[in-house]
Amino acid sequence: MQPIFIAGPCVIESAEILDIVARKLVEINNKLGTDIIFKSSFDKANRTSLRSFRGPGLTHGLQMLADIKAKYGLKLLTDIHESYQAEAAGEVCDVLQIPAFLCRQTDLLVAAARTGKTVNIKKAQFLSGQDMRYPVEKAMESGAKEVWLTERGNCFGYNNLVVDFRNIPDMKAFVPTVIMDCTHSVQRPGAGNGSTGGDRKFVPAMALAAKAFGATGYFFEVHPDPDHGLSDGPNMLQLDNLQGLIEKLL
Repeated sequence: MQPIFIAGPCVIESAEILDIVARKLVEINNKLGTDIIFKSSFDKANRTSLRSFRGPGLTHGLQMLADIKAKYGLKLLTDIHESYQAEAAGEVCDVLQIPAFLCRQTDLLVAAARTGKTVNIKKAQFLSGQDMRYPVEKAMESGAKEVWLTERGNCFGYNNLVVDFRNIPDMKAFVPTVIMDCTHSVQRPGAGNGSTGGDRKFVPAMALAAKAFGATGYFFEVHPDPDHGLSDGPNMLQLDNLQGLIEKLL
């Protein structure tokens, strides 16, 4: 079975960037026979600084994502931060993502589950893979038809993340789909002089290591010019490098 691929810019910056990325994903899908899910956030609520760019907001952002789906036929994933956002996001997107810091928020999990869409729960930086059994139970008992889990590293000390790849088989013990977030896992939280730092050179190694541990999908934030991206720039993969990495994972 082919792995799941999720890719897109961290936050919705402009319609132009969404179009550039979507065209590239369609090109890769046509060449490799993949079905990459397009990801971008309408609001980045968890930013280091109050002055950090957050995105266009719920209404305008979802309309921009709906335009991408209509124009390019791509499946969509976006994250929600508050339970009231679930219904509107579920009308547009195929997968609703629960951010890592919010993965234990019961009302958010219940609201996402009740939309009937696939719910992708990112593992918190302070939880083990085995601990993720309980967010899954909350979502499934609230009516979720399908739940995915995503590994994105753990905090051990300040300004860094460490990935324990054993979390992947641990989480596969109770859900069939475990995604590796290959870009957020190379973050250095709070280490970027008022923003999150990181090092994208480690992204390919994160993906290949996750494959060795049995990951069933891969999450890449990508950008045509990541050094000038408005959110998570140091960790986003250069868009033109995505196809080569996917080829290695297939």
